[in-house]
Amino acid sequence: MSENISTLVDAFLEHLKYAGGRTDNTVINYAVDLSQFVDYLLGEGIEDVRGIDQSHVRGFLRELLAYGYSKSSALRKMSSLRSWMKFLLQGGYITSDPSKNVRGPKEPKRLPRALAYEDVKSMLEKGPSGKNKVRDRAILELLYGSGLRVAELVALDWEDVDMEERWLRVKGKGEKERLVPMGRFAQGALAEWQRLSGKNSGPLFPGEDCERIAVRTVHRVVARAARRVGLVGVSPHVLRHSFATHMLEGGASLRVLQELLGHQSLVTTQRYLKISYDQLKKSYANAHPRGRDEGNV
Repeated sequence: MSENISTLVDAFLEHLKYAGGRTDNTVINYAVDLSQFVDYLLGEGIEDVRGIDQSHVRGFLRELLAYGYSKSSALRKMSSLRSWMKFLLQGGYITSDPSKNVRGPKEPKRLPRALAYEDVKSMLEKGPSGKNKVRDRAILELLYGSGLRVAELVALDWEDVDMEERWLRVKGKGEKERLVPMGRFAQGALAEWQRLSGKNSGPLFPGEDCERIAVRTVHRVVARAARRVGLVGVSPHVLRHSFATHMLEGGASLRVLQELLGHQSLVTTQRYLKISYDQLKKSYANAHPRGRDEGNV
């Protein structure tokens, strides 16, 4: 079976659009990525998909990095290529996947973003507005005050809240439960929300058209509150990162933070240490006899 490479790319894109249910933007991204791969193959003298082997996949990857594409962009293009290869394999156009066992570049580890405490404080106090102001403040206080994942917040019931002792029973990843404390500001915001909602059972934050508030609604609550105080790019995950960073800077141990965040591995929690360079430098300068400034000796 001899097929023109460009024809099979077009067939794959049609499949994505009509059978795969992908958005127009997604299909365009695939088209751009595969067009680059086709150009590379033609430059290598390959005009039939049966002639593609691992050396071509590796060569294309090397060329992307040599041209200055970031590792993230190269990985995305490799993902497009792998999807096309899967389509070709399932359609019987090739007998083996040449992208199999070809490793892409390791994605660079990004440091979690953390807001300054004053920015968080401004967001929590001045961000919530409108008819859902009380509810939104309770959401924000819990996300930052207890470092919850957005899915954990959405899953909370009133039965999971101990208002007097200020504890939350949180259902984390893998349905693992843990107890997480909440601060007095979160307690106050929840008490006000309870008075307004008149609820003491069922979902902590019910949705308008469903039993629970939607994850996307919580994202909108956070983004809207951030914009009102001049902050951009703030998500529930940013508030969780800020919680972790501020806890470490306040002297919390990694083990305590690991338990609070619900991390299975301490290695995951250790990422937050990399954020607090200023705090580490300050601690070193204050503690080490050869690290102090002359004026402080």
